[in-house]
Amino acid sequence: MQFGEVTALTALALFVTVLTTFLTVAWLPPVAASSPDAAALYARHCASCHGADRLGGIGPALLPGNLKRLRRGAAASVIAEGRPATQMAGFSHVLDAAAVDALVALIYTPLDKLPHFGMPEIERTRVVHRPLDTLGDAPVFAADPLSLFIVVEQGDHHATVLDGDRLEPLHRFPTRFALHGGPKFSPDGRFVYLASRDGWITQYDLYELAPVAEIRAGINTRNLAVSDDGRYVLVGNYLPHTLTLLDARELVPLAVIPVRNRAGETSRVSAVYTAPPRGTFVVALKDLPEVWEIAYRESSPKGFAAGGERTGGGLALRRIELPGILDDFFFDAGYAHLIGASREGFGQVVELDSGRAIVDIDLPGLPHLGSGITWEVDGRTVLATPNLKEGVVSVIDTATWRTVKRIETLGPGFFMRSHENSRYAWVDVFFGPHRDAVHVIDKASLEIVETLRPTPGKTAAHVEFTRDGRHALLSIWDRDGAVVVYDAATLKEVRRFPMDKPSGKYNVYNKITRSRGTSH
Repeated sequence: MQFGEVTALTALALFVTVLTTFLTVAWLPPVAASSPDAAALYARHCASCHGADRLGGIGPALLPGNLKRLRRGAAASVIAEGRPATQMAGFSHVLDAAAVDALVALIYTPLDKLPHFGMPEIERTRVVHRPLDTLGDAPVFAADPLSLFIVVEQGDHHATVLDGDRLEPLHRFPTRFALHGGPKFSPDGRFVYLASRDGWITQYDLYELAPVAEIRAGINTRNLAVSDDGRYVLVGNYLPHTLTLLDARELVPLAVIPVRNRAGETSRVSAVYTAPPRGTFVVALKDLPEVWEIAYRESSPKGFAAGGERTGGGLALRRIELPGILDDFFFDAGYAHLIGASREGFGQVVELDSGRAIVDIDLPGLPHLGSGITWEVDGRTVLATPNLKEGVVSVIDTATWRTVKRIETLGPGFFMRSHENSRYAWVDVFFGPHRDAVHVIDKASLEIVETLRPTPGKTAAHVEFTRDGRHALLSIWDRDGAVVVYDAATLKEVRRFPMDKPSGKYNVYNKITRSRGTSH
């Protein structure tokens, strides 16, 4: 079947679905308020788009883990009134308040058992929009492709391609519902890979500004990682308890890897990372005291036993057993050590060559190591991380693993960023009454030198620097939001772009070169 035929069939299916929904809303008699049967209501009004088992279809999966960004009150409004710019119609004409409440209670109820979503199910979802052999060799625009940003706009599920040199938007395109985990790039920066909470993985070409391929790799996905040789994409799932290995070139599924220990107990995947110097993926597990390392090169690094365990897809698997569960990670510059934190309030340093936890570190509260950064202070490398529960930034010497300083902030923070060419590190105050503030820290003195409030009363978050470090871009995390551009030296606002809840900005060059001032 040709791409044009697939597109036509997809359009026809969408038309039939929308027409059916319209007729249902317009002509079905109202449901009585006496004793609503949630299962019957779901089967009648929701299953055609969201799947009979709530695992998703044309519409997103309706499960508690997939709905974390949608509060129950908002969910009730969506059911009753619909959602603009989507296929979701309102049902207030046929469902009274009791029926809506019954549906809300149902979709926030966990499934009785772990669903199956294996290779046949994954393969059926794959769509190739533009085969790689049909793509041109040069960008269709004049900007430097390595200076681009991808700006994720959560409000209406779009992404904007921003020219980081001219500081101007180039292109805007629709994304899958609720992107999650941050975009990742191919080693040359040409392709960006996007993961949605519903498990949809999109390969997008930043030269031709068009999608290449899409596939659904899980039901509830945390994030993805791309191997530094450009061969593989590894997807970590909350639901089911699996990893999905894809060919990075057109998202061909290669293997579904069950995540279980030797006793058969399964786990959600907290996150997947790439450790380029080691040629491995590192996998954080939510429910088991293990870290997995999966080698994607033929020659495995230290720590892998010859003839050891293999995953589906034939990659070498190494289990690093730990005293406790670590579900948030950071790596030192050489990827020799993994620094992990638990939700129980302890941190550990794991030496990857030996596979041993070598020291406990002072990381109280809930440090957000996934947003940690490093820089040099008086000839030593320090790691700095915000804290999701406490108003503090912890600064740790990576030679001794001792706390150098705890920088008090106005509240718990989510993201911390800097750049090799900047004297400052920026940290937001994402949680609490001061969420409209962002602190600027002098990296030499470890003191807050400025507190900015870009839009009083609206959440300020997620700073990211341009390729040269001259400008810092900050998000106003609101439906009526913006990306605000600052001069990184003077800390003065340069300009701002209106955007629909821009949740994050990701610079191609800084990501593919693994800048120490940003997350990887």
